[in-house]
Amino acid sequence: MAWTVATIAEWVEGRVEGDAQHVLHRVAPIEDAGPEDLTFLVHRRYLGFLGRSRPGAILVTEDLAGLPEGLTLIRVRDPYLALTRVLPVLYPEPEPRPGVAATAVVGRGARLGVGALVGPYAVIEDDVLLGDRVRVGAHSVVGRGAEIGADTELKPHVTVYPGTVIGARCILHSGARLGCDGFGYVWDGSAHRKVPQVGRCVIEDDVEIGANTTIDRGSIGETRIGTGTKIDNLVHIAHNVRMGRHCVLAAQVGIAGSVRLGDGVACGGQVGISGHLEVGSGARLAAQSGVIGDVPAGATFGGYPAREHRLWIRAMAEVYRLPETVRRLQRVEALVKGLRPGRRESRDA
Repeated sequence: MAWTVATIAEWVEGRVEGDAQHVLHRVAPIEDAGPEDLTFLVHRRYLGFLGRSRPGAILVTEDLAGLPEGLTLIRVRDPYLALTRVLPVLYPEPEPRPGVAATAVVGRGARLGVGALVGPYAVIEDDVLLGDRVRVGAHSVVGRGAEIGADTELKPHVTVYPGTVIGARCILHSGARLGCDGFGYVWDGSAHRKVPQVGRCVIEDDVEIGANTTIDRGSIGETRIGTGTKIDNLVHIAHNVRMGRHCVLAAQVGIAGSVRLGDGVACGGQVGISGHLEVGSGARLAAQSGVIGDVPAGATFGGYPAREHRLWIRAMAEVYRLPETVRRLQRVEALVKGLRPGRRESRDA
């Protein structure tokens, strides 16, 4: 599909500088972009790539200056946000064909909404409720009594355990497991006895869950993921976690049981949060942070054990200066030893 720069600028409410009638076919990274490609530039550090590529047009911020002459620019407030409008048009997804595949299994009492799709070898157990236009990918399993809201998509090989509730417009990527048993055991003096996990897992609207992510059901009560939250691949969320709205979790985050996260919490890759803690709304946790205490709302923490980010950065700077500090202390120690009473006399003798 081909579109002019002017048309794309209308989609993103941008302002064209250069050839508004130039035709574009694709989106490409700035280092590889050619004359038929749209690309984007946010930071000046990537200007060097323009020396060896020649993009057809570039999405840039309204105030970015110092660009080479002769380029066609589309100036917008936020190039990343503009891309979210451009990509679905330049790369449209094929329209799904509603219906139930011949090899799928649909249990008794299951209700499928208008336009629902159940892929090959998928299993819909008894009493499941699928909303309108729900898509269940090949080999996925939706357990008994689960509910899935309208326009939600399960990619192939997703498992939704019995009783799990998923809202509207969610995306579950391959390998996601929702409503698993939590890790609950009691030592009785001779063996670990399993605590029955009888709660449920609730996913609110507009949540995206990455590949091979696991979210446990509540042991008693529920695990809940708030509206608009985005979860990356390989994340584990334990039983009875309550997560607010519009949180963002990067890959390999692990959250232990009964943690409470406020709205808009952001966790970098490999963050670990101990059980029964509270992370306030708007808090930021840097990658590989180990959280063993509550985090105030709006705070930025990092390190292990996690602490206020600026304090952690200063501490790390001191750690890297440690070898030189030790050498200085050794020199001071040698001078002090040389000034001890009797030391000078022994040398003179």
